[in-house]
Amino acid sequence: MAGAYTTGRIYIKSDGTPWRPIIHIRDITAAMISALEADREVIHNQVFNVGRAEENYRISELAQIVVETVPGSHVEYAPGGGPDKRCYRINCDKIYRLLPGFRPQWTARKGAQELYDAYRAARLSVNDIESGRYTRIVQIRKLMKSGDLDSSLHWADSGNAFPPKAAVPAFPGRNIS
Repeated sequence: MAGAYTTGRIYIKSDGTPWRPIIHIRDITAAMISALEADREVIHNQVFNVGRAEENYRISELAQIVVETVPGSHVEYAPGGGPDKRCYRINCDKIYRLLPGFRPQWTARKGAQELYDAYRAARLSVNDIESGRYTRIVQIRKLMKSGDLDSSLHWADSGNAFPPKAAVPAFPGRNIS
């Protein structure tokens, strides 16, 4: 999405055939709340796939959703890109059966539109992407190099996993507090 928004290009490194299950963080949160509210006997030692079967997509299908969401964007495939070995689909019948109050509300299309709207509101640019500001591993390495984050990924000055409030950068155009 970010590449399509900032450059108009969706670059796919595989042949686009691998499957990916898509779930929005708000639906993951709703699943967690449902599990916390459930009787212990229902969820104890259980593993759940969270999502919906119809939200399993081929990478090429996700790219098409992006094209339909971001005006003027197009898909490019890397030369020689073959099938990605990380290909998986999930079945979510179990969570529906054991946590009947949980029903995902988000779709890939709805999430794509949310991202597009957020990027527009934040005026996301190619420079923002290239700076590494929104790349997790770049930020982790930067924080470790500065000594703010230790090798266990804990904040060096506090010893806990949560950053001091001043260390959390605000998303451009948004006030997070």
